[in-house]
Amino acid sequence: MRIVIALGGNALLQRGQPMTADTQRANIRVAAERIAAVTPGNQIVVAHGNGPQVGLLALQAAAYHDVAPYPLDVLGAQTEAMIGYVIEQELGNLLPSGQPLATLLTMIEVDGDDPAFGQPTKPIGPVYDPQTAQRLAAASGWTFAPDGDTFRRVVASPKPKRIFEIRPIRGLVEQGTIVICAGGGGIPTMYDQHGKLHGVEAVIDKDLASALLAEQLNADLLVIATDVDGVYTGWGTAAQVRLGRVTPDELAGLDLPAGSMGPKVEAACGFARNTGREAVIGSLTDIADIVTGTAGTRVHAE
Repeated sequence: MRIVIALGGNALLQRGQPMTADTQRANIRVAAERIAAVTPGNQIVVAHGNGPQVGLLALQAAAYHDVAPYPLDVLGAQTEAMIGYVIEQELGNLLPSGQPLATLLTMIEVDGDDPAFGQPTKPIGPVYDPQTAQRLAAASGWTFAPDGDTFRRVVASPKPKRIFEIRPIRGLVEQGTIVICAGGGGIPTMYDQHGKLHGVEAVIDKDLASALLAEQLNADLLVIATDVDGVYTGWGTAAQVRLGRVTPDELAGLDLPAGSMGPKVEAACGFARNTGREAVIGSLTDIADIVTGTAGTRVHAE
């Protein structure tokens, strides 16, 4: 079975944890253990988030005034390589020595006319108290949005249109390589009026990019791994109920957060509708049960 696994940000950094290399490696080690458990007999492709890492690099760059801060597409490329390196190493320590692994920097095309550029919604970086967020907004021109009782920086999140490296990704998978790609939703790029490709100051949603990746790879299953065991109605209330096996139409009426569960459901529904196969939203710790069909919210076409 060919499986695309999209690791949520909690696989790299849990809320409130320090953004140290050791902390992130420890979290990735746990994720690698879950992925390694489902590799026998399957073809595996791994995508991942990078919001906290891009935000940290942006803060570090802003603190050095002799050079203009690097744009988000460049920071995205840096984090794809950094995170892919650690995932490769931790998986390699668990799998047979002959198992090939590869990380591919992945450029993804977006539309310059995407309405997302006029309404930033994608959170990146750490959480801030209101006073710090206000100070950073005034100093940097960043946009902030509430995240519980704190604030996070938000940037434009245009829809992914095209994965430029899809052919080498497909070729590696067919040869039995575990591929880490489309990290952080891929590197956002678009063509200008002269037909030249260049980077874009944006962050593509990782789950939407993973759904496109899974569709173009003809994957049998899309796993969207996060820090909850599925999609709930009445989330956070005494009446909350986890959904089991559902159709896209049954999910359409739910009011879900745009910066977290909303894109996951949109991605799962899109993959199910476009392919007729299942996408599952569930807990990182339940990946083995998700693959065997006994865990998560399973979205299937009608």
